[in-house]
Order: sequence, then C-alpha cells, then structure tokens
Amino acid sequence: MLELIQSGGWLMVPILLCSVLAAAISVERWWTLQQARVAPSDLLANTWGAVKEKKLDPQKLRDLRNGSPLGQVLAAGLVNAKRGREIMKEAMEEAAGQVMHELQRYLTALGTIAAISPLVGLLGTVVGMIKVFQALQLHGAGNANVLAGGISQALITTAAGIAVAIPALIFHRMFVRKVDEHAVVLEQQGSKLIDIMMGDRSASDALGDGEKQA
Repeated sequence: MLELIQSGGWLMVPILLCSVLAAAISVERWWTLQQARVAPSDLLANTWGAVKEKKLDPQKLRDLRNGSPLGQVLAAGLVNAKRGREIMKEAMEEAAGQVMHELQRYLTALGTIAAISPLVGLLGTVVGMIKVFQALQLHGAGNANVLAGGISQALITTAAGIAVAIPALIFHRMFVRKVDEHAVVLEQQGSKLIDIMMGDRSASDALGDGEKQA
C-alpha cells in the first residue's frame, strides 16, 4: 500500500486527506442522523402527556429542547402556544429552520469531496503523462523504467480519486435523503402539536392509537 501511495506522487496526499475527511463525516452523520436521535417516535405523545398533566415545567422544557431536534421544534411551539396559532407556527418554523441547518452540517463538504476527488486524480493523470512525454523527449522510448513511473503515477492517482469519490457520493446522496425524510417528520409532528394545542384535532386522532398517551 505504501509503495502505491509513493508511486502516485505528491497528489496522493490531498486524495488521502479527502478520504480521511469523507470517512469522518460519514461516520459522524450516520450517528447524528439516526431516527431515534432526530425524532423519537414517542416524543410527541410523551410531551402531550406532560402538557395534559401540567407537568411541563421550565426544566422539562429545557430538557425537551436539548434532547433532540424534534424536541427543539416542539419546545418552540409550546413556549408560544398561548400567543395563537400563527405565532406558534412561526416559532416552530423558525426552530425547524435552525434544526435543518444543523442536520445538513458537513453534507456540502462531503459532496465537494465526491466532486473534487476524481478531478485531483485526473490532475495526477495529466502530471504523470507529462512526465512520460518529458522522458520520451529526453531519453527516447528505450528507457522503460522512466516511462513506467510516469504511467504508474497517472493510473494510480486516477484510481485513488475515483475510489474516494464513489463512496463519498453514495453517502452524500443517502444522507441528503435522510435529511429530507427527517424534514417531513418534523413538519408532520409540528402540525400535530399545533392541531392538538389549538383544539382542532383530538389527541387520539392526531397521535393515533399506537402513540396515544394514556
């Protein structure tokens, strides 16, 4: 492996850095974007139960806000519930915007890595071929070792760049889809809370039998 890296030349350094960064972002986003961490399935029902039993004190509101992205959205709505539907909705939308910004963190960097890694590999290809033609000009076609070094650098950097880009692109698309799915869930849960608090829907209808807080 070390010989391959050395054969690829100095352009292998940014490619390796891209691979490390892409792996770190992928692991971090995989952990952060889990459904149970973003929008726990029973959070709305438990929150409504606390509201109904008048147990939602300031400390529990802080815990709700800090517990999960969905909790942050619900807490924003509950704080403004007495100010009317529109104010409550605007507060939740503002909180949801902040949450979405956090959920999308590092995804632009991951997409950039997926885009530039093949280009860095292509640059290595160009540099390697330039060495090949320089060797041909200086030594002719008889020096196989010099020619092989340039061709090796061209092929290795290209392969390395593509090898980094493919998984980075796959994970980027997967995480973007997960963020979109979370956005839908946050919107649905927020709308349910508004309907329940404003009396437009009963808790049993909004939460469903499986989520209804006893």
